[in-house]
This record gives sequence, structure tokens and C-alpha cells, in this order.
Amino acid sequence: MAGSNSYGFVGGDYPTQDTENSGVLSVQEILQLKNEAQFQEVEFDTEFLVIAGGGGSGGSAYGVGGGGAGGYLSSYLTEASGGGSSNLAAQSVKTGQSYAIEVGSGGALSTQGGNSIFGSLEAFGGGVGVAGGTGGAGGSGGGGPRNGNGGGGTINQGTNGGSGYDSGSGGGPFAGGGGGGSTGTGGSSNTGNGGNGGNGTASSITGTSITRAGGGGGFSGDGSGVAGYGHGSGGSGGGGNAGNSAGSGTVNTGSGGGGSYTNNNAGTGGSGIVILRFSNAYYISSETGTLIKTTTADGSDTVVQFTSGTGTIVFDEV
Repeated sequence: MAGSNSYGFVGGDYPTQDTENSGVLSVQEILQLKNEAQFQEVEFDTEFLVIAGGGGSGGSAYGVGGGGAGGYLSSYLTEASGGGSSNLAAQSVKTGQSYAIEVGSGGALSTQGGNSIFGSLEAFGGGVGVAGGTGGAGGSGGGGPRNGNGGGGTINQGTNGGSGYDSGSGGGPFAGGGGGGSTGTGGSSNTGNGGNGGNGTASSITGTSITRAGGGGGFSGDGSGVAGYGHGSGGSGGGGNAGNSAGSGTVNTGSGGGGSYTNNNAGTGGSGIVILRFSNAYYISSETGTLIKTTTADGSDTVVQFTSGTGTIVFDEV
């Protein structure tokens, strides 16, 4: 009826109506119901890859550990999640509801990486590679110093950092352990060479296989601080190499930074990433906050990569 809301039924198979119910929803009535959040939500699955920021390395010493990779959570196909665990179940989401997204920042010098979030999922930032004590715990653990153990990784997210080496001589050599990667444990040093960072994990969720979340390499030095044995290499997937001027973890891989002999020369962690893959029958209709994203198509799926920021998103039907 013109000028009134006489809500009816969607589709052609509807029962007999009275004069106040036309039996068919008009476009205006559907829009009003959606605006009033009375239209039925649609539930569907989205695949995900959530990686936290990698840990930084730091400290002034002759043997310094590499930073650990950020926690790694994956549901795509049969690809592994972090720590060698099997893939997780896809997330069930509903149109019209709001879901939190946060992309963890890479850890600054001597700082743990930031956590990454999608809905109820949270990947923990990579642990710090240290110059004394024990490597920092995190998604994957940071490498230990010359006389200490590596930090612990989080179950189903990453691995432990490697332990360091102390020759017992005032002249060295001394070496730090490698930071843990999402797949491979950080290398321990037992010969004076810095431990290598643990390897990351490959994923094809975007349509192309990319390895991410490698650990940072451990630094080796002698009594002068710079002339040790071999420095540890960063793990596959973007881990930073140790050295007199260490490498940082690669951006948007959640990889750890490499160790060095002074805090200013150590590597920082790489930022994390949140990737969602879902049927192209749906799209992200709105978002809030500071999120930066790219959207591409792969077959009949939409792939959205959030590369920085924090905020919320809402899905809807196309």
C-alpha cells in the first residue's frame, strides 16, 4: 500500500494475505528493514592468515639473540599454522556484524612485536632477542644471549628461541641464539657462531605462495665486540640477519630483527599482517579506524590484506 509499510513475504510462494499485507516486500521496505537491523543476517565462512609483529633485538653485549617471529594463525586449505600445528578452522562470520581488526607493529629495538587480531583470534607479538638473561617470550621466542636460553613460543603460534654460547674466556667468542620462526626453532650456538633464525611458513592464501614469519639471527662477537665468528642468518620468510649493522624483519611478514653488538645497530621486527579470503558473494561494506587494506580477486574468492592500523569491519552480501 502506498505510503505505508505492509510487510509481506520475499519470493513467489507466499500464503493468502489480508488487505493490510501485499505479500511482497518492496525495495523501500527491504532497505528500511536493513537499516533497522531487522533483516536476517547471513552466516558464511572466511579463511584467514593472522600474523603478529616480529620482535626486535637489542642490548650492548658481545653475544645478542635475534628477535622472534610474530605468532602465526592460519586456516587456509591444509597449510600449517604456527609451531607446526595443523591448520585452524575457518571463521564463521555474519553480515551486518562488526569484527575487530588490528595489525601488530614490528618491535622496536629491545621491544616485543605488537599483537594482531581478527575477531576473537589473537596472534602474539614476537619475543625480544636479548643481551642478558633469557630471550623474550612471544608468538615465537627471542634468541638468548651469550650465557642464556631462548624465550618460549606460544603453542600453535610459533617456536622457541635458541640459546647462546659463552666460551668461558674473557676474549670470547660469545654468541647469541637465533629467534624462533613460525615453523623452525631458533638455532642455538655451541661453537661461537651466532644461531640462525628459525624458518617461517609458506602460505598461498593470496593466490601466490609467500613465506613469512622468520626469526632473526644471533650475533657473535669477541672481547672487542665486533670480531666474532659467523653471525646468524635470518630465517626464511623475512628474518633479519645479525651483523655489525643488523637487518630488520621484512615489513608485513612478522619476522624478527637480527642481533648486533650495540642497541643502535640491532634490527627491528617486521610488522604483521591480517589476510582474509572469502566468497565474492560477500564484501566488506564498511570499516572504522585507521586500517589500510588492499583487495584483490582470486578465482571466485575475494582476498583482503590489512597491512596496518586498527579498527572494525562489517561484511555484507553483494
